[in-house]
Amino acid sequence: MFGHDYFVEVAPEFIEDDFNLTGLSSIVPFFRDALDVILDLEPEVPIKPANVPLVEHAAELLYGLIHARYILTKPGLRSMGEKYEDNCFGSCPRYYCQGMHLLPIGRYDQPGIETVRLYCPNCNDIYLPSSSRYLNIDGAFFGTSFAGMFMKMFPEIQRQCDERTKKQFELKLFGFRLNERAPGGPRMKWLRQYPQSKEEIEECRKCEFAMPTEEDEDNTGTTGEAEDGRMDEDNEEEETTGARASAGESMMSIVKD
Repeated sequence: MFGHDYFVEVAPEFIEDDFNLTGLSSIVPFFRDALDVILDLEPEVPIKPANVPLVEHAAELLYGLIHARYILTKPGLRSMGEKYEDNCFGSCPRYYCQGMHLLPIGRYDQPGIETVRLYCPNCNDIYLPSSSRYLNIDGAFFGTSFAGMFMKMFPEIQRQCDERTKKQFELKLFGFRLNERAPGGPRMKWLRQYPQSKEEIEECRKCEFAMPTEEDEDNTGTTGEAEDGRMDEDNEEEETTGARASAGESMMSIVKD
């Protein structure tokens, strides 16, 4: 398998447990034959020569999907932690991340959609692998949950991120910073901003866990309707006042005449 150094060796006991293979038989063709290839077992029925390449490809797919489940377990996380410590996945190319180690991640859990990406815990962004040998690895072989589980397992990674600067590069022209509205100004700068003061941290904490409910939306809709009603009433009062004033002026003109 290309880019095999991104993978860890899955324990045979994990593969032999049918519970860990739930749902994979409907995704992987030649499931039983592919499983025998992985476990190095003799198939009950000999594989036809025409189907050997298909079975080998199915074995790669099956092992990758099993690997995505294995690295979510404690033994799998420890094995990936050793690779992370040895910087097997590379460092973040962003200058202000100061060589933060990357983690392999997939944006989809379904195979065949997108290849593997590399996630930086410091800037919270994803990058393509620097070598083309890793561009054929399916992102589903690592899944969407691995990076979050890995950082929960090893909280020292977050401490490493806190020690690094949160500074962002600002483009300048003759010593003056470019305005955000300028054609060459920064774009989406707020995505990399972090709360600094106590008020900003408290507001971020509230926004992180507070999700809008249906009642809030209903209240917002009711408030909006009430405000619209008040505006309509104000407009009607203004129109009535204007009509009375114009009527008074016409009466005064008649009296003068």
